[in-house]
Amino acid sequence: MNGHKNWNHWNVSLWLFNDEGLYRWMRSCVRVTSTKDDAARRIMESLGEQETPDGAPYTYTSVRAALAHWEG
Repeated sequence: MNGHKNWNHWNVSLWLFNDEGLYRWMRSCVRVTSTKDDAARRIMESLGEQETPDGAPYTYTSVRAALAHWEG
């Protein structure tokens, strides 16, 4: 799972980094917030209770874990 804690974290990261629209949106959330924690909260507020197309739920911890792997 490429260094991720579990399948859910890996799957959310995969979608956030490989879907162009989600990636651009994630980058903009990181740019306008002071920390990756704040960015993860902002992303979660917009996503609500949605899942990835593969069925992995977007959770604060999975989004935050994806951001932890990002060097942007």
